[in-house]
Amino acid sequence: LHSDVDKGEGKVKYVLRGEGATSIFTIDENTGDIHATKRLDREEQAYYTLRAQAQDRATSLPVEPESEFVIKVQDINDNEPKFLDGPYNAQVPEMSPVGTSVVEVKATDADDPTYGNSARVVYSILEGQPYFSVEPKTGNEILNVISTLAVTEVISTYGLNQLGIVRTALPNMDREARDQYLLVIQAKDMVGQMGGLSGTTSVTVTLTDVNDNPPRFSRKSYQFAVPESLPVASVVAKIKALDSDIGPSAEMDYRIIEGDGLGVFRVAPDNDTQEGVITLQKNLDFETKSSYTLKIEASNRNIDPRFLSQGPFSDTAMVRLTVENVDEPPIFSSPLSKMVVSEAAKVGTIIGTVSALDPDSTNSPIRYSIDRNTDLERFFNIESSTGVISTAKPLDREANAVHNITILATESCVYGMEADGLYISWAEDSGRLDPSQVGKGVALITVMDINDNAPVFAIEYETFLCENVGPGQITLIRGSKHCALMQKKLYTDANETEVTVA
Repeated sequence: LHSDVDKGEGKVKYVLRGEGATSIFTIDENTGDIHATKRLDREEQAYYTLRAQAQDRATSLPVEPESEFVIKVQDINDNEPKFLDGPYNAQVPEMSPVGTSVVEVKATDADDPTYGNSARVVYSILEGQPYFSVEPKTGNEILNVISTLAVTEVISTYGLNQLGIVRTALPNMDREARDQYLLVIQAKDMVGQMGGLSGTTSVTVTLTDVNDNPPRFSRKSYQFAVPESLPVASVVAKIKALDSDIGPSAEMDYRIIEGDGLGVFRVAPDNDTQEGVITLQKNLDFETKSSYTLKIEASNRNIDPRFLSQGPFSDTAMVRLTVENVDEPPIFSSPLSKMVVSEAAKVGTIIGTVSALDPDSTNSPIRYSIDRNTDLERFFNIESSTGVISTAKPLDREANAVHNITILATESCVYGMEADGLYISWAEDSGRLDPSQVGKGVALITVMDINDNAPVFAIEYETFLCENVGPGQITLIRGSKHCALMQKKLYTDANETEVTVA
């Protein structure tokens, strides 16, 4: 600064006031030259407003009015671009076409976007090629497109720190072959020219699954054994078609499409394991049918039509189910046998016969016995080999008119011989009897009455006889003490009993 009043005689001095005066800026009071005393950083403060004045050195009175001026800090390229939101994680479906957008990245440069190229950024990919690319977008490109706008308007509206778009660069990237990629993206200022500063960030790209793989059974046939005693609704077997996909793309449905087990078995998917669970729908009988064959289809639930050309998204397998024979207890031809016997029957009288059969193919002989918990007084016996029931004690209808006894039937599995030639059966050896192999039936025996009891008066009567009663007339023998004669008429009420006089 210099005042016209200053003639170089040393009578004028210069004074500086305002932002940074004395701390950042100083003025030579003799010459008016202004100096910066420390390094300036435009990114911290780009402008300083100062006031200077020429004063009389002797009186400090102003010799000219105060002058205000602005010092603008001119930018240099001293800041590298920074990815403030990095590192990035992104997903893109496998098999995406070339050029599919994956993620947008943004680098910010603190330098002055209106001065030179210090803040004009170009993006490039350092690691991740040839699978991915990044499209650089700089302020220059925007200025070329929007040439009608002023530079400051473009900067205010669009900014010079534009997005970089990461895109797929190869077709048919297969998640099943590789599902993750680590990219390194660089942002360089000075429009990428030599001497520009740069910053990097990482982008982890995960390929998400699409249904591009059909389910396949590892084998074309399976065989399982099923015990014939298996309860209905039980799980018979599980099969699984393999699918390289995951999540919804690997969800499967199973169904029986052929076979002689339709209606006997059903198959349904386990939504957690994607297995086909075969369950029993009807009781099995080895003696009736010893094996079943099912043709089961596994198909994807969610099909992507883009990949139908690769073939059907289903597969089939044959399942053979062999029914295992189980030693079943004997079955009575009738679970309830009704019988009648006279109470006059002598000991040993045959009442009736029960019959049971071995349902197994061995058709073993049957031995019968009475569950003595239902015949505690042992009124009856049963012939062990024939099932003939007979009386073991005299019966009394008046004591017990109906006997409900349980008959036990077991297979007669001979395993030894005594010296006298008699075989010992499984049923006879209680130590070897398996309760699960015992069949049970009920014999309901009704005892028929005979006239084996004389009438007995319930009480002892006091009788009264009228003195003038005649033959064939009725006299009151209980109740009133007066004579009431009624010719040949019998009657009874709650208090009187009648007899006829001969």
